[in-house]
Amino acid sequence: MARVPAAVLKALGHLPRAPHALARRYANRRPHPTPELVSQPHPWTRALGLVTVALVGTWLGLLIVGNVRVPVGPMDTTMTLRPSLTGGTKINVSPLGALQLDSHVAPVRLDVNVDQLDAARSQALVDHPERLSGLQDEVSQDVAHGTRDLAVRSCVAVVSGATALGLAVYRRPRRALAAGGLALTLLAASGGTAFATWNPESVLEPRFSGLLSSAPSLVGNARSIVTEFDVYQKELARLVTNVTKLYDATSTLPAYAPDPSTIRVLHVSDIHLNPASWKIIASLVDQYKVNVIVDSGDTMDHGTAAENGFLDPIEDLGAPYVWVRGNHDSRVTQRYLEDLKNVHVLDDGKAKTIAGLRFAGIGDPQFTPDRSQVPGGDAANELAGARLATSLRDQEAAGTPVDVAVAHEPVAARQTDGEVPLALAGHLHHQEMEVLPYGTRLRIEGSTGGSGLRAIEGEHPDPIQTSILYFDRDTRRLQAWDEIELGGLGLTTAEVRRHLPEENQPGATGSPSPSVTSPTPSP
Repeated sequence: MARVPAAVLKALGHLPRAPHALARRYANRRPHPTPELVSQPHPWTRALGLVTVALVGTWLGLLIVGNVRVPVGPMDTTMTLRPSLTGGTKINVSPLGALQLDSHVAPVRLDVNVDQLDAARSQALVDHPERLSGLQDEVSQDVAHGTRDLAVRSCVAVVSGATALGLAVYRRPRRALAAGGLALTLLAASGGTAFATWNPESVLEPRFSGLLSSAPSLVGNARSIVTEFDVYQKELARLVTNVTKLYDATSTLPAYAPDPSTIRVLHVSDIHLNPASWKIIASLVDQYKVNVIVDSGDTMDHGTAAENGFLDPIEDLGAPYVWVRGNHDSRVTQRYLEDLKNVHVLDDGKAKTIAGLRFAGIGDPQFTPDRSQVPGGDAANELAGARLATSLRDQEAAGTPVDVAVAHEPVAARQTDGEVPLALAGHLHHQEMEVLPYGTRLRIEGSTGGSGLRAIEGEHPDPIQTSILYFDRDTRRLQAWDEIELGGLGLTTAEVRRHLPEENQPGATGSPSPSVTSPTPSP
């Protein structure tokens, strides 16, 4: 083998060895990360989590710091925004109950709690009654001021709550601020929705729950609400003024002062042998100063003579009692009622004028407890309704038009469409109100007896339902009605809902004239 010259070896000795050079070169570089299989959250999942944090934080913020204490007239109140699926406004008047208004549709509800009556301010009103004239303007200003303060406080509450919860969940300031910003955006959107759907007329149809005896004073008189309605703030001020009067009463609530020109009708139905109904009816007659009671049938359960003693309290209810036979009322029941004083039995389309209104009615053609008879079904009731409609036309031709037609079955009552302004019925054990194609308004009453013994058949007892109908004494047209609902067997809840016909709503041009077009009578 040939020997390598020494000069060449010496030259190669000065060159670095390749492996060591490469090692030193790459030792100074940052190592590449080792690839790992880490599942990243889906964007929609991250967005849903952020929305959840914002919503929960918003709720916590409003719950903890999102309320303001506002003096409204002589009262101290607390205003709060609460998350809600239906929106609206709830006015809590402890211990009287609550008023609920369908004021807006948005995912937030306005709660107004009347905390207490300020003794000094109340005494000032007592000592200086002339200040009552300016109380409405003062209340309106107080409510507007409180609403502005509540808006600012709510914005701070939702941002603080969502941001704090975001920090606790994400531990990243940017994500926490994003949650706070989203919460503020949601609150602003809710406020915009509430403003766009604001319904000032909601005060005309409040739902009152709590002590039933205070409902008339809180809700007000039908005629005064229709004629004096201006704007929501003034009506709210009037409402707060009435509540002030309630709080100012020491031993008794202020008496309900009905409009002398209003005829008040108590509509009951389907009592079904519930003895508690008589006490309720008597209380309502006294409380609302009822002029006449209309019973659309099924007062009994089996229609036997043994049950007739149940009817005796009718004589002492304090108002004339108009009655039609239901499918659970027998001819024996009808004859017994005809002999009671203060009772007016309607049948075969006969008409009677009672308390300024003219009524005509027909008994149910079927008596269902009698199993020996084959039920006639809807056809029998349609025929009975047609007979009633014929009688209504005869009354109109004779110059004595009927104001209210009464039947037990809605099927029969529907046959009077176009012949009478208002028809009353029962049978269905729940409340309904509708305007029929030819202009007749049909009112179906619930069970004033809570369905009688049937109340205990289901999981929850049936409520006791009745209505107060307000009629104009001059036109004899329905002006407004209050739906009253009491908790069923063993319950003590009470709710009153005020309603007005479309022609009595603010901005209406007036009551429509009665329909003159009659449907073709059923065969």
